[in-house]
Amino acid sequence: MLVLTLLLSVLVGLSLGLLGGGGSILTVPILTYVAGLEAKEAIAASLFVVGVTSAVSVLSHARAGRVRWRTGLVFGAAGMAGAFGGGVLGGYLPGRLLLLAFALMMLATAGAMIRGRGQPPEAVGPRELRLGKVVLEGLVVGLVTGLVGAGGGFLVVPALVLLGGLPMSVAVGTSLLIIAMKSFAGLAGYLTSVQLDWPLVLGVTAAAVVGSLAGARLVRVVPERALRRGFGWFVLAMAVLILVQELPSPFGLVVGGAAATLALAAVVCWYAVPACPLRPREVAAAP
Repeated sequence: MLVLTLLLSVLVGLSLGLLGGGGSILTVPILTYVAGLEAKEAIAASLFVVGVTSAVSVLSHARAGRVRWRTGLVFGAAGMAGAFGGGVLGGYLPGRLLLLAFALMMLATAGAMIRGRGQPPEAVGPRELRLGKVVLEGLVVGLVTGLVGAGGGFLVVPALVLLGGLPMSVAVGTSLLIIAMKSFAGLAGYLTSVQLDWPLVLGVTAAAVVGSLAGARLVRVVPERALRRGFGWFVLAMAVLILVQELPSPFGLVVGGAAATLALAAVVCWYAVPACPLRPREVAAAP
């Protein structure tokens, strides 16, 4: 299982390098269901893995000029405060509750990834930071990340586009700086009550770093929309699996079955209905 864990960990890095997020969405299920870690240990370990991988990946983006340091440091500092509090709180909550909260975050993330965005403000250019909103957003995103170990990149990237006026490619690079900062803060919170298997964590981290370096090189080659959509369906399937596993029977099967049915209906709507409301406007209008 160790070899499989390490191989799957490469996907964590690829996701971070290509999309600026999604690392914990993959890391927590891998560490829980493949490596066999307890929920709290898996969440804490994922924060270390994602923090180190993001820090390494941000260097590649910085060399290409895709990091806005001032914006990232302001957002990241607020995120660190929220993440530390979330990590401390998460260490005292039941593991099953944390995994269920994680599954809900996965469902929200999957929906956002599959639907995509409307027309993003790619051409607006940098604008004056809305400091109050940036700090508030950073605290909230940091709290969520520290608590369940997920939700960072896919909340940060849209915020950077809307609040900072950053192009998508720059928002992805800047989000990695923010993710690294608040991941380490969340880890510090968890380490007040959780012990980690460091040899396993370091091995997973090394594999993820390899993936992140490859992802940073592929960011201008792989079509973002197709990648994001495919990844979204995968995250949705993983969320259903966690709900089935963690909810007591028969509720797990009922909720998992309902989620799977909705997902199937969404697939039929997406591919069979030209005006499907699940599509972003520019996709629905395409011939």
